[in-house]
Amino acid sequence: MKTYLAPVNEIEKKWYLVDAENKVLGRLASEIANRLRGKHKPTFCDFIDNGDFVIVTNADKIKLTGNKWNDKMYYRHTGFMGGLKEASAKDLMAKHPTDLLIHAVKGMLPKNKLGAAQLKKLKVYAGSEHPHAAQQPAVLDI
Repeated sequence: MKTYLAPVNEIEKKWYLVDAENKVLGRLASEIANRLRGKHKPTFCDFIDNGDFVIVTNADKIKLTGNKWNDKMYYRHTGFMGGLKEASAKDLMAKHPTDLLIHAVKGMLPKNKLGAAQLKKLKVYAGSEHPHAAQQPAVLDI
């Protein structure tokens, strides 16, 4: 018996809406990463993008456990000598509230072109409003 491989043009991609209010960052990010990859579908294949679109609202009301607001550090480099910049989770949330969730989900996706394509299907918004009402997203309770 051969394994069924769904053709790319027959893969149905749904839209899901997730409310991140009072959700723990890592647990929410892992569920979102599974939806983006398509691991919840019986036709999952690791080299084909058969995941769904995920819209996340209220990303500014996400929770971190313990003392991670002060202890968790995010690093980036400017490209110049001595250009390592660091910011705590509290500082990053104050400047860019959506980047905390995007960074967590990005770390759980493959580090190749497929992972970049899957990350583009994630739409994160700080407030409760989003411009994707025409796609009629189904509410996903995580």
